[in-house]
Amino acid sequence: MPVENWSETVVVVRLSDDPSFSEDLDSLEQTLEKNDVDVVLDFSSVHYINSSNIAKLLKVRKTCVNKDQRLVLCAVNTQIWGAFLVTGLDKVFQFADNVTMGLATVQLA
Repeated sequence: MPVENWSETVVVVRLSDDPSFSEDLDSLEQTLEKNDVDVVLDFSSVHYINSSNIAKLLKVRKTCVNKDQRLVLCAVNTQIWGAFLVTGLDKVFQFADNVTMGLATVQLA
C-alpha cells in the first residue's frame, strides 16, 4: 500500500510516476476521509508531473487545509521543482529536502 502509517498522526506516501501517482493520491484521499493525519509526500521516485497530477495534489492540499492538517512534499527533483516554480505552486506547498526533514517539519509545526 502506498500510504504508510508512520505514526498515529502522520502518514508517508511514497509516490511514483503515473499511473501509480494518481492511484497513490486516490488512496491518500480515502485515508484523509477516515483519519485526521498529517501527510508527507515522498517524490524521490517521481520523474515527471502533469496537469492531472497537479490537480490531484491541489485537491489533497485543500482537504488537508480544511481539516487543519499539514502537508509536506519531499525529495522533489529539479525537473518537477521547475514545474512547481513555473506554476507558482512553490508558494502554495511546503517542501522539505527528504522524508526525514518532512517528518520533522510536520512534527515541529
